[in-house]
Amino acid sequence: MNQDRGVNAAAITPRGKQGDVDLGAAFELIDYLCASGIRGIVFFSPAGEYPSLSIEERGRLLYLACKRSRVPLLAGIGSASLDASLALARDARDAGAAGLLLPPPYFFRYQQDDLVEFYLQFAARAGKGAVTYISNAPAFSSEIHVETALQLLATGSFAGMEEASGNLESFSRLQAASADGRPFTLLSGMDSALARSRCAGAHGAISPAACAIPELVIALDSAIRSGDARRATRLDVLFQEFLDWLWQFPPPVGLKVATSLRGLKTGPLSMPLTAEKQEQLARFREWFQAWLPTATKLNADA
Repeated sequence: MNQDRGVNAAAITPRGKQGDVDLGAAFELIDYLCASGIRGIVFFSPAGEYPSLSIEERGRLLYLACKRSRVPLLAGIGSASLDASLALARDARDAGAAGLLLPPPYFFRYQQDDLVEFYLQFAARAGKGAVTYISNAPAFSSEIHVETALQLLATGSFAGMEEASGNLESFSRLQAASADGRPFTLLSGMDSALARSRCAGAHGAISPAACAIPELVIALDSAIRSGDARRATRLDVLFQEFLDWLWQFPPPVGLKVATSLRGLKTGPLSMPLTAEKQEQLARFREWFQAWLPTATKLNADA
């Protein structure tokens, strides 16, 4: 039987004024998330803007983060090539990461047979000590079809999969396979589908929103796991309100702004915004500051 992995927050990567990684701010974020009751933290997911970071930056931050964190860390090892992902995997294991999240190589779109070869060669070269999860987030890299995922998972070379496509049919097929035959861990990776996926049997969730509003995501997940449908529905309404705002901006702009409004340093936005988007962002700041106390109270009272 798969152990429940709870909610894992997909962390942003705080930046300094010159675009460098702000280690002090990263430590504060880690402390904040650990204190929230989160089960784990994910570094270098799309929310962490991993393509903009060098291998050296990622290795240094992860090494220090593993020493700082009181909860297990998962390391995204997405890159543009197999060799780079293998180098990131070695750094992550040496740092003490609890597991690796491996998406397809970014930038180009790849066919399914190419993805199979990529993952099989990674498994062969990374060795048996790598606790690797396949990461399917087609909004950011090549989509991994269900048949491809099942073929790879059947090899036993991967601990499980993060399913972030939002396709409930694909998720259901993966969930059925995880319960029949060779077991593997199935993680929900899309916030908008978190409630559906957890109700359908996901073994845990990787949530970018939990970087900014961990208490709400944890409360929602707890209500689902305890079978309190009324409470889960009330909390999910609040959650979807927050997500509706995030989708109005290029990722992870809304997430970084919301995190900064929790009193954490996030650094400058990497994406310039039009005047219209800047006005919308100002409205989001105002909305979030008014919404958060209400959400917190309903979370406590639900």
